[in-house]
Amino acid sequence: MATQDADVGYEVAGAVATLTLRRPALTTAAKEQLLGAVTRAAEDDDVRAVVLTGSGRAFCAGQDLGEHAEALERDPGTAFETIGRHYNPVISALTGAPKPVVAAINGTCAGAGISLALACDVRLAAAGARFATAFTAIGLTFDSGLSATLARAVGAARASELILLGEPFTAEQALDWGLVGRVVPADELPDAAAAVAAKLAAGPTRAYAAAKRALAEAWGAPLPAVLEAERAAQEALGRTADHQGAVRAFLAKQPPAFTGRD
Repeated sequence: MATQDADVGYEVAGAVATLTLRRPALTTAAKEQLLGAVTRAAEDDDVRAVVLTGSGRAFCAGQDLGEHAEALERDPGTAFETIGRHYNPVISALTGAPKPVVAAINGTCAGAGISLALACDVRLAAAGARFATAFTAIGLTFDSGLSATLARAVGAARASELILLGEPFTAEQALDWGLVGRVVPADELPDAAAAVAAKLAAGPTRAYAAAKRALAEAWGAPLPAVLEAERAAQEALGRTADHQGAVRAFLAKQPPAFTGRD
């Protein structure tokens, strides 16, 4: 099953949905299609993992500045409404998806492109991909959650340097700093991302959803609240067939078979 939208492709193979950004920069149409694609994948029970990638030489170069310039010309007071209407819902949909999302960063990743990547749960980059925060270069600050996610990924000091200096960096540097989890040769990236997604799609989907939620909520939360949230999540997962079957399989020295459902 596949769709060939102008800006965002949607294809399902097995239990993995692959969303492909077909433009280097994000227009209003691309953002609306991306939100629809992420929501569709999140709500489809037959989809148990998602891959987000780009095409050509770019993963995502951020906002389409030509379109942004037109919005500024019309009315600077409304030019940034897209943050609340498009960017924030897309980031929330990615982070809140009840299944793992893999970013396959095939090329240029800048501005909100970095925000999209950091909203994913696992990140792979092609050797040769280039990164840049880009915001201060055009007189802006963060959007799309980058003020939180960048510092969590690379540390506060590195995040300040990357934002304030705005210097581009390589996939290898991104790996060294913790922004991505692995770097692979460019021609191997699609297969590597597909393999990771397939492994996740065969796993305990509800446990992954609980783990995503716990990681998101634990930042800044007091320890007693974290402990209680973990207890409640474990108790709920303990009632699932996936958990009970996995325990039986372990005792029988057999591999577990997860369905991703109750």
